[in-house]
Parts: sequence; structure tokens; C-alpha cells
Amino acid sequence: MSALRFLRQYFALIVVAAAFLWSVIVIAKYRQDRAPEGTITLRIAHWQLEPAVREAFEVMARDYRELHPNVRVLQESIPESTYGQWVSTQLMGGTAPDIIEIGVGLPPQIWVAYMGRYFLPLTPYVELPNPYNKGTEMEGHSLRSTFKDGMRNGYIEELQEFVKVALSQSGSRLFYNKDLLKKLTGLEKPPTEYRAFLAMCEQIAGQKDERGQKYIALAGSAYHYGMWDDRVFVPMTFNALSVVDLNRDGAADRDEVYTAFKTGRIGLEHPAYRARLQIAREVSQYFQEGYTGLTRDEAVFLFAQNRAVILPVGTWDARSIQMQAEGKFELDVVEYPAPAADDPEFGQFMIGPRYERLATVFPFGVTQTSAHPEVAIDFLLFLASQKQNEKLNGIIGWLPAIKGTEIEPFLQAFDPNLEGIYSAIDLNVGGETLLKWQQLYSLYQVNQISLDDLTEEFNEFMRDRGTIDFAERVNTWVRDSHRYEQMLAGLRARAMFAPAEKAESEWLRYRVATGSRQIGSKVGRSRALERVQKPSPIGPYDYKPEALANIRQRLEAEMNQESRP
Repeated sequence: MSALRFLRQYFALIVVAAAFLWSVIVIAKYRQDRAPEGTITLRIAHWQLEPAVREAFEVMARDYRELHPNVRVLQESIPESTYGQWVSTQLMGGTAPDIIEIGVGLPPQIWVAYMGRYFLPLTPYVELPNPYNKGTEMEGHSLRSTFKDGMRNGYIEELQEFVKVALSQSGSRLFYNKDLLKKLTGLEKPPTEYRAFLAMCEQIAGQKDERGQKYIALAGSAYHYGMWDDRVFVPMTFNALSVVDLNRDGAADRDEVYTAFKTGRIGLEHPAYRARLQIAREVSQYFQEGYTGLTRDEAVFLFAQNRAVILPVGTWDARSIQMQAEGKFELDVVEYPAPAADDPEFGQFMIGPRYERLATVFPFGVTQTSAHPEVAIDFLLFLASQKQNEKLNGIIGWLPAIKGTEIEPFLQAFDPNLEGIYSAIDLNVGGETLLKWQQLYSLYQVNQISLDDLTEEFNEFMRDRGTIDFAERVNTWVRDSHRYEQMLAGLRARAMFAPAEKAESEWLRYRVATGSRQIGSKVGRSRALERVQKPSPIGPYDYKPEALANIRQRLEAEMNQESRP
């Protein structure tokens, strides 16, 4: 075969092979340039596609390299929509990056399984000082004590281990267009008293722009409704806690709420539950029409186009909203409104300010397949040090997770309030009940059913079909027992074969898990079943007259004792 004929016959294959060889050489050269021989390369993966996040990691990687010249950190930004599939493939295939952001794209129970199987426990480090805090007020403090939440978000109860390091803190407030607010109402700032806030919204809703389009007081969507629900509507239910908190632990879990419904102790007609639904209707009437079918981006677009005055924003979106408003209008931030104590309808339910849980976010873990796990952990410690965490979040525009860090003035309003009232309703008994609630609540949101119809229909469904969901939960408890036994067997084996210096802590972990997972959970479940089967006529916070008399007598005796010289 002549050379010309050979080229004609295999020309396409030669071109493909040459292109492949060229790409291999280019990629190899690129990697060699970025990580020359003798260099340790760490890969960190996350789903945050905001430019500021990528910029922040580049800066932190450069700062870390100044301290460790032989270490390079490369980041991989994966879209949130495909993050779960990507993480699963990487972890199962043994090709995962050294450090991975945890928590999105997969159900929580899958992440727990992945953390137990593919991630390194960080427990040995949490009581040790962070070496990168040297020279700061956090020097000498344990890693755990330097976090605002005590590193609670990093502890996985099912594993009895610390696995994650959260680098930021989240919060939510209202952004408002100062220019548009001034133009439409003459106000410099939205009022935070509920009635005055509604009056402002009514004033805005009655005006139109030069094209005849109505101005929107509150930019809304299904996404943003959840922020209002969590911070304004649901806290109205706190007064119901005295009825549903059957185990008197200060919280209302779904089993307790179901039991209270089933035994007739409570229903949606309870004044606190009714107030939650009434205030939701009053506020949402000032959202744009059809908001329940709109996405987050559509509400943001409305706000950015000077058509809406107020937009609920989380810290994770604050910087991007600032960038969109830049050059268009002046932006500021304000608290969510709340009814005053003397409010004729809702004042009785506002017995204190709203409680906001201190939540740390942006969590990362180190994978077991990391070629340099000690360096990966060291980089996380670097990011979690006081000065570097402040710098990281300062670039992104988020709140730092570490104590003693400075916050830019614009974000100081996002600092959570750690005292006050909170939710006393959880209707997620199971799939059927939750679906029914979502269907009815959606109809209520768009005024297709009345509050009385919602109350009557859901109460009946909860007390009837809720029994099936509760029975399924009981079966799930039984099915989960073997998993707990497996976990305890593993913890027991670790304790039995642990070296002397670690044996005590391993046995402590085993005893805690046994108490909470094997003994405590069974006792709690048995009590939950008993409360449904044999309801008590006495409420959790009901006292007999004799008991109240004894309490008064004791208080008077103590007061008299204190008043004596």
C-alpha cells in the first residue's frame, strides 16, 4: 500500500489520534506548570459558582502557599444541579478531590452514609488549638471553642464523630431600595413594627410607574416565601408549645404535634396556629401576583429592575444583590417586621423577640482517598483560623464562622438574635400528611380556600390518615434498630482494640451512643406510642391547684429569706 493511499484511507483516524495526543501533551504541560515535581497539589470542590467565592479561594490558596511553598491548591466549581451525581461518582470511583463541600444534591441520610464511608473523622483535632491562631485572642483555645456554634454543625450524631468544618455563618434580612422607598412613601427606612409595615406596603401597592405598571411592595417567590414563613409567620405558634411539648424538652417535634392532633389536644383552630395562617395571608397579599409559581431569580430580577421595594435576602445572596443594585439605586438592609406587644390581634403571641438559630454553613470534609490528608486538614485549619476566616468571608461578603472576627458594616444587621420565640409546629408526620398540608397550604396562599376550610379539612386528614403515617414511622423505628446495632458493634470494636491513650475516649463514645441510640431512643419511642394509645387528660404544663399553692409558698419563703438582714 502506497503512502498516499494509506493517508487517504486512514486520514480521519490519524487526525483524531493527533488531536488526542496533542490534548494529552497540553494537559500534562498545564498540570506540570501548575504543579511542578515535588509540589503537593490539593484539590478542593464546592458548588458555589459565585465569582467572589472562587476569587476568595484563589486568594486563600495564594496566602497558604506563601507559608507552604510546596503546596498548591486547585479548586473545582461544580453546578449545584449536578453536584450530587458528581460527588457520588467521584467518591465511589476513588477519584474524589482532597476536600469536598458537604450537604447539597443528596438526601441527608445519603450524606451521612458517605461521611462514614468516604470521609476522615476530624474528632482528634477539635480539642487541640488551631496553630494558625497564634498571635490572636484565639491562641491556645481548642478548635471547637473558636467557632461561634461550638462546631455543632460539624458533629454527626449518627457517626459520633466530627467530620465537617463549616467556614461561614448564615442569616436573613430584608433588602430595600432606598431611592424607590423614598419616592413612593417619603420614608427613609421601612418600619419594623408590623402595622406600620403593612401600611407602608399598602401605600406602595396603590401606585404605578410611568408605564402604568403597579409597584410591588414585597418581591416574592416560592423560595422567598420560606424566609417569611420561618422568620415572621411560624414564630406565632410559640404559645402552642405548652400544649404540644409532651416530653417538656422545650421543643415541638412531629411526633408530639401528631399526638396532640390525634388526641384532640390541638388543631389548626388553636389561636397560635390560626395567627400563623392569618399573618401569612396579610403579608403575602403584597407579593406580586402569581408569586407561588415564580423562581428566586424572577423575584430578584423584579427587585433589580426598580419594580419592587423590598426583597428578603440570605447572607449567601447579599453580595450578588449588592452588585446588581450598584449604579442603579441605593441599597440598605432592615429587620423583618414584628407585631408590637399591644397589637390587638397578634400581640399576645409575641411574648419575646424572634429566636434565630446560630447556623454555620459552607461545610467541608477531607476524603479518605486524599494522597495528603494531613496537608488537607492543615489547609482547613488555615481557613478556620480567626484572621483567615475573616479574610475569606470578607472577600465573599458572608459572615465569618469564627469568634472575634470583624464583620463589614453592611452585614452586621445579619447577626442572629439568640433569644426569643420559635416554632411550635411540625406537620411532617409522614409522606401522606406532609403532601396534604402542602396542597392545602398552597391553595390557601392563593386564596382558593378559606382559613376555616383549611382548618377543617387538614384536622380531619391529620387525625385520620395521619395514623397511617405514624404507623409507618413506628415500623421505621423497628427497621432502624439493626443499623444502630451495627453502629454500636463498630464503636465497641474500636474501643476494645484502641491503644491505651485513646481507649477512654473510645469507650466514652460507645457509652454515649448506647444511651442515645439504643436506650434513649427506645424509651422515647415507647413513650410516644403510649401517649397516642393512652392520652392523658392533663397537659404537659398543667398543674393542680395544690401544686401551684406549694410553688407560691416556696417562692414566698425564699423571698422572705432573702429580705432578712
